[in-house]
Amino acid sequence: MAVRVGGRPRQIERADIIRAGRDVGLADLTMGAVASRLGVTTTALYRHVDSRWTLEQLVGEDILSDLVIREDPSHDTARHLLSVCLQLRTHLLDHPGLARYVQTLFPRGEGGRRLLASQADALVRRGYAQDAAIVLCSAAASVLIGYAATEDAQRDDPTGLTVQREHAEAGILSDPQLAQAHVALPVVSPQDYVRVWLGCAIRAFVEAAPPGRPVEEIWAVLDAAAEVA
Repeated sequence: MAVRVGGRPRQIERADIIRAGRDVGLADLTMGAVASRLGVTTTALYRHVDSRWTLEQLVGEDILSDLVIREDPSHDTARHLLSVCLQLRTHLLDHPGLARYVQTLFPRGEGGRRLLASQADALVRRGYAQDAAIVLCSAAASVLIGYAATEDAQRDDPTGLTVQREHAEAGILSDPQLAQAHVALPVVSPQDYVRVWLGCAIRAFVEAAPPGRPVEEIWAVLDAAAEVA
């Protein structure tokens, strides 16, 4: 979109900025790209948004606010957390750049806070204290976000990634010890890989953090499990 030169400056509002930012996408978000989309100068955009961090937050939180978690009341804590995380994974991967956004800092704004609060409330309904619920939700989400951020980054250059994977696999197969183990591994989809390992992590979190256990004791249990002799 061409930038208007001369005449009365175009009037823009926050909703316009968010809409243009979403059109550009978080993965390609810059002040210049959004200004161009709006038909204004970057200087004019800075009058409304003081930094790229602020711009990213406006767009990222708006995208997060679209996520509606479906909850099954019959699910126990572990099954509920796994379902929530897999729904979050889908939303993150449907919006390139969103995984990196939440990985950098979460919750950063209203959309993230609302998501965290709603899921903490779901655990409170399952017998948890509010602070323990937040700790448990955050732990599960952190693992999922790490997986999703990796998946998102790998989509930037799929052809190059395929070549690198082929080279890596050839290297593994050239090593007698690694090759024997590699050929015995099952072939699983990225969705199933994340589901299995995330499920294992969540079960461990829930075991360390049953309903009624204070946060201090939860931390003590996790810290003890992480000690290396």
